[in-house]
Amino acid sequence: MTFKDFIKQFDKDNSIVLLEGKRNVLESDKMKLILLGKLLASTTSKMLFRSGNAGGADYYFSNGVYAVDNSRLQVITPYTGHRQKSNLAYESISLDEIDIVADSEVVYQSKNNKKTEKLIDQYISGARDRFSIKAAYIIRDTIKAIGTDEIKPATFGIFYDDLDKPKEGGTGHTMKVCEQNNIPIIDQKIWFKWLTE
Repeated sequence: MTFKDFIKQFDKDNSIVLLEGKRNVLESDKMKLILLGKLLASTTSKMLFRSGNAGGADYYFSNGVYAVDNSRLQVITPYTGHRQKSNLAYESISLDEIDIVADSEVVYQSKNNKKTEKLIDQYISGARDRFSIKAAYIIRDTIKAIGTDEIKPATFGIFYDDLDKPKEGGTGHTMKVCEQNNIPIIDQKIWFKWLTE
């Protein structure tokens, strides 16, 4: 997919593009993430950009969008106050504001992450400790992709992944949720080329 093809297909009303990825970003790639955020925000007018407000890729992508138009930057956070000082978004939605128990699809798809399945049950039942909070991150990642009754689902996902160990951790979970829900995704193997088109 070329950059022009992407813009033509996705710069539409109600289009939500995920910009996110691994916390560990190669030093040589950091500026590329910022440049992509700037490029997307400056060459589109309708799409909204969504992130999880994590350090690393989320932060660098968000920096690029913020430099052009932060009014189109939305973050979904695992709890109120998450990385508050580095949150560049115009709109922040915390899991604390969402009735997770009422959204069985979010719970069901979050539990596909077998490493945190039991923690999700604990989190849903009200536990808030250093173990169950790990579930909040996975639930947040699911919501970023499929949304809730009040939050629209993503229409496309742009990721910065660890190409040596692809689709692992929270980033991998989000990518898999996108794929299971027919939300197209790309990683840097594609979008690095956009920066030179």
